[in-house]
Amino acid sequence: MAFVQFSQVSLAFGDRDILKNVSVNLQAGSKAALTGANGAGKSTLIKVMAGLVQPDSGKRVAQKDARISYLPQSGLTHHGSTLREEADKAFAFGYELHEELERIGDELKNNPPNTKVLLEKQDAILTELENSGWNRRSVTAEQVLIGLGFSHEDLDRQTEEFSGGWQMRIALAKALMVNPDILLLDEPTNYLDIEARAWLEKFLKDYKGGFLLVSHDRYFLDHTINVVYELFNGDLHKYPGNFTHYEKMREVELETLIAQYEQQQAEIAKLEDFIRRFGVKATKAAQAQERQKMLDKLRENEIVIPESLKKIHFTFPAAPHSGHLVLTLEKVSKSYDGERKVLNNLNLLVENGDRLVVAGHNGAGKSTLLRIIAGSAGIAGGDTDFSGSVKLGAGVSVGYFSQDNAESLKGSQSILDLLESEAPLELIPRLRDMLGAFLFRGDDVFKSIDVLSGGEKSRVALLRLLLRPVNLLVLDEPTNHLDMHSKDVLMDALKDFGGTVIFVSHDRGFIEGLSTRVLELKPGHFRTFPGDYAYYMQRLEDETNGLVSPDSSVGGSLPLASKQSFSATPSPRDSAPKTPEVPSAGKQSWEEQKKAASERRKIEREVEALEKEIESVENKLKEAQNKMANPEVYSNGEKAKALQQEIDALSAHLDDLNAKWEAAAEKLG
Repeated sequence: MAFVQFSQVSLAFGDRDILKNVSVNLQAGSKAALTGANGAGKSTLIKVMAGLVQPDSGKRVAQKDARISYLPQSGLTHHGSTLREEADKAFAFGYELHEELERIGDELKNNPPNTKVLLEKQDAILTELENSGWNRRSVTAEQVLIGLGFSHEDLDRQTEEFSGGWQMRIALAKALMVNPDILLLDEPTNYLDIEARAWLEKFLKDYKGGFLLVSHDRYFLDHTINVVYELFNGDLHKYPGNFTHYEKMREVELETLIAQYEQQQAEIAKLEDFIRRFGVKATKAAQAQERQKMLDKLRENEIVIPESLKKIHFTFPAAPHSGHLVLTLEKVSKSYDGERKVLNNLNLLVENGDRLVVAGHNGAGKSTLLRIIAGSAGIAGGDTDFSGSVKLGAGVSVGYFSQDNAESLKGSQSILDLLESEAPLELIPRLRDMLGAFLFRGDDVFKSIDVLSGGEKSRVALLRLLLRPVNLLVLDEPTNHLDMHSKDVLMDALKDFGGTVIFVSHDRGFIEGLSTRVLELKPGHFRTFPGDYAYYMQRLEDETNGLVSPDSSVGGSLPLASKQSFSATPSPRDSAPKTPEVPSAGKQSWEEQKKAASERRKIEREVEALEKEIESVENKLKEAQNKMANPEVYSNGEKAKALQQEIDALSAHLDDLNAKWEAAAEKLG
């Protein structure tokens, strides 16, 4: 069985320990994730595992002839060959083995005395070639490339024609297609859209070898791995289970750690206060020196809370009031070449409070649509070259984020100075926490805008936008340069946002956690779905399996006056239940119609009242759960018990209300 393993490996950069006596064993069947805060050393650990960085001490052992594929985060480019030819380079080991076979064949012609040994070696090479999939390499290469989003036409394009993100897809494809024994993948999902991520997810589920990967996509990790390694302060800890299970276990550990941390910080503050007050007094000098020794010892063993596990929450400035109808698109069409229409007669209504995700394959027009909305609001970077009409509702103010806009951010101001000059007064005291949540920690906040990388500028531009009082956020890939913790902070803030959100994202967990409606775009076609993204995906699966038929209004013919709906009941927090059609007068008498309409209105009022009560109870439950996270509560047995009883009662009441809502919604069809 092929393997690669560490044993008591240590590595330091200057006076900083990156790895301290770390041991890891990867073999066939290992499905592992590596997590830790930014800068913890995850990429370095993977490079040591790949044999690219030598440790200061300890051993790295790999089985002889084990094939190990390594993918870095970025920086790989390809040129001088077609995509098909570049893919074939991944099979270099096979060509080398064929050269060895030819050499053995030449030796065997001379009937050497070691014929038996040569024949055994020849048989071993042929077996290795067969097991590696060498004879199926062309088919395998094409399947992997298509799975990762390349088209058949792309196969004969020169590799230098592809952009940076697609260059990394080529590198990922080459790492996968050789069917290695061990895969080491550093942020493989960074440049993948949601369809390519789904393909990679399935590939790793079926993969027979072992892999270790770094990713900030919780959904992807939950569906691919069965063990998590956390790197923190040079130490590596192992947590069996998927990523969500790791987070739950770590949260329990963190509660104890936070209590110890706060107790230690109180002791440090007490010692510092004594030293500050009495250090200069001769009569107290001895005691002050003793306190200083105690303080130094505490500092040496100071507890550190992992940044990735700190709970940070922020809220947007209050969204200005707007009307119920936020945005109306009528017969919007867009073509870049005058022939093929990316958008074709798109009709759409967006209402106040919607969290609308725009879904579709690359090239379907998602970013184009968001640019058109931004352009119609007069925002720089928007697109005004389209046909049809885009109308903003009364009082609607738009905030737009895209990667292109972020790149244009310039100036000699520090990040902190820039945000302090633009933030509402009530948010200025929380800017440091918010910057920390967006991965700017310590002295990073004093960096000049001009020296920031593209990813750093993207995070500043996003945070800058979120500090502005708008009521319609149009967000194109807002999570691209955020880690998992930052995504959670952003998603919680967007859920609590008092306005409307239209967004594109390739992070399925983020989409499922935020969306309440889905707009599906295909070249020249569109459909809207009233439920969340999980419902949308189930709908597509049902269509694929023939359980339901695709809606007949696909293609832009949906009447503007109503949202398109399907036969599924969304949750009360996502959408109001749909009103069934009233039978025609030929089927019902006027009295029957009147009675049916009256009954329907009664049930609709009941549903509306239940939804309001559900929202109220959910808010109370959330407030109680937040209180439970307060050390003053969970460290006090009586308070914690009383609060837990309140939480249990609210949860039971919420279950009862949801059951009543479902029953009422069922009556409406």
